[in-house]
Amino acid sequence: MNEKTIKELAVELIVEMTAICDSIKGRAVFVNQLLRSCSSIGANTHEAKYAQSNADFVNKLEIALKECYETEYWLEILFKVNSMDENTYKALVNKCGTIRRKLIASITTVKEKKKSN
Repeated sequence: MNEKTIKELAVELIVEMTAICDSIKGRAVFVNQLLRSCSSIGANTHEAKYAQSNADFVNKLEIALKECYETEYWLEILFKVNSMDENTYKALVNKCGTIRRKLIASITTVKEKKKSN
């Protein structure tokens, strides 16, 4: 099984999110916040690859996790103000959920290894 990395999933998400956000009119503030938080997920996971320590690595992943939660929040807002249909909303939240679970698993693994050393 060729499972995608967090970074690959994050890149796919922001590409899809950008296309969807380009079609949303009249909600520039929400769209801007959504694109900022969503793009930050990938940026922070990419930065984590070049972390200077395990603590720095975990910190970058934890920031990405917070941004993932924020992305889900802005998706909910756009859905509730009728700027996004339910199928699109659910699909994007599901993709965020996949990334979120992978981030949590990665953070937990690194923290567990640190405890056992």
